Amino acid sequence: MAEKFERHRQPWRQDEIQKLHLLAKKGMALKAIAKALTRSEESVKDRAKADGLAIARLR
Repeated sequence: MAEKFERHRQPWRQDEIQKLHLLAKKGMALKAIAKALTRSEESVKDRAKADGLAIARLR
């Protein structure tokens, strides 16, 4: 069963955006970033795309 996120459809806070940028630049995988931010992978992927960030792929 899929994880349930308490923060469904919550707007991104500035500190979350900064952490997303930091973790993406460090080369963390999508799943790890989503867990660190307590957001869905889809939400993280969409925000990263909107900000022009590249997320590392699992090898």
